Amino acid sequence: AELNPEDAPSPKKKNEQQQNKQKQKQKKMPQKIELSESELRQTRLAKIDSMIERGVEPYAYSYDRNTNAAKLQIAYGDESKLEPGTEDESADVSIAGRVMAKREFGKLAFYTLQDESGRVQLYLDKKRLGDSFKDLKAWADLGDYIGVRGTIRKTDKGEVSVYAKEWTMLSKALLSLPDKYHGLTDVNKRYRQRELDLIVNESSMNILRSRSKAIRTLRNTLDDMGFYEMETPVLHSQPGGAEAKPFETYHNSMGMDLTLRIATELHLKRLIIGGFENVYEIGRIFRNEGLSTRHNPEFTSIELYSAYKDYDDMMNLTEDLICNMADVVCGSLKIPYGEHEITLEKPWRRVTMHDIVKEKMDFDFAELDTANADDLKKAKDAALSAGVPKAEEKNTIGEI
Repeated sequence: AELNPEDAPSPKKKNEQQQNKQKQKQKKMPQKIELSESELRQTRLAKIDSMIERGVEPYAYSYDRNTNAAKLQIAYGDESKLEPGTEDESADVSIAGRVMAKREFGKLAFYTLQDESGRVQLYLDKKRLGDSFKDLKAWADLGDYIGVRGTIRKTDKGEVSVYAKEWTMLSKALLSLPDKYHGLTDVNKRYRQRELDLIVNESSMNILRSRSKAIRTLRNTLDDMGFYEMETPVLHSQPGGAEAKPFETYHNSMGMDLTLRIATELHLKRLIIGGFENVYEIGRIFRNEGLSTRHNPEFTSIELYSAYKDYDDMMNLTEDLICNMADVVCGSLKIPYGEHEITLEKPWRRVTMHDIVKEKMDFDFAELDTANADDLKKAKDAALSAGVPKAEEKNTIGEI
């Protein structure tokens, strides 16, 4: 074409030729069959039947493991510990987890195994596994829990892998995992099927880990301060301690109408009356109110009471509790939040509600006469100009 430019194909014709080649290539490739959830379940149930017929237990009672994914990455991740393309033949590791990805190439396969600590690759070779390699490919699906025992091998690309000698089916999954590329993005499904959210979204796992650390730190801090943790009744004959609509239930043996608690306050105060000086409770509260992704009618709260203390002492205690939790969970008192950085270092600014409203609105409500109609109008006008919603509907300066 360079010698005879007139014989060279036009760009348009060249593009058409490339498209035709791609179409022919796609026709030769086997088309992936999409199964419905019901069909997928039946297919996996058939695999369970096949395993049972062969004398293989699809739901193992136990499995002995001696390591996890995170430990293996730490032990062998550095090139100084194991070079790419080499094997630690002296290693004898046993690990268990969920199959998250599969790549199969004839007599070789690579699976991604996930446990609570992280992920690690499984290096599966037919020469090493023998007949069980065929069973693995036939029975194992995404979502299954399997156990693998073998040595450690680092691939040419530096991927730490368990070079399997044997494998065990631990728990056969009947349904597939959410799409591995797009994850679980449906908010409604994430909140209704938390287990799926935890499987595919590492950030959700980290939130629960952080929550557990925060509550543990909160409890330890209060215990070290001399507080006693208490458990008070959940069923109340009369709701109290807050303004909220309760959930109602009935006690069959006692023939009583009862409600689930809307606060722990009253029973904790009774403990103070009884002689305890420092008490707290971390417990579930039930309020029959609105529901959203940010508001749950069933939630955990902490209430604490201390004798001979005032609100200044409570402010000091609040600072200590939150700073201790932040330090343990985040490792710092300076926390990034979007484009901002929140600094929790003590002392915190202390300001009254009146002073902060005056500062933000440049208007002093304390100068108004609560019994004067003109002053009420001034308060409404000031609130509306500051963007306070529905200020015109309020009947008193205090409400505004």
